Amino acid sequence: MTLPNCPQCQSEFTYEDGENFICPECAHEWPQHVQAEVETSKVFKDASGNVLQDGDTVTLIKDLKLKGSSSVIKVGTKVKNIRLIDGDHDIDCKIEGFGAMQLKTEFVRKA
Repeated sequence: MTLPNCPQCQSEFTYEDGENFICPECAHEWPQHVQAEVETSKVFKDASGNVLQDGDTVTLIKDLKLKGSSSVIKVGTKVKNIRLIDGDHDIDCKIEGFGAMQLKTEFVRKA
């Protein structure tokens, strides 16, 4: 049986203690019988491994060619007020001069 990650800090080093799971990194404790009810939300990370949240500002780390257009969004372009979504592309945003689009987290770095 594999132990669940900590629901607070996502640490993978949890251990069992009687009827509870314990996280040694943040000291969070939660009952084992509640584990099925704990919602495991997806953690979005940028190219450097920083955790992203709604409303963050990110910077592109790669030139991105727009499909169906000859335009390119240059490396270093800042994108403000991102919204994280589930799907093939993880970020829903508006880029000044280009409009609304979706990006993958692997091509951005938290600013």
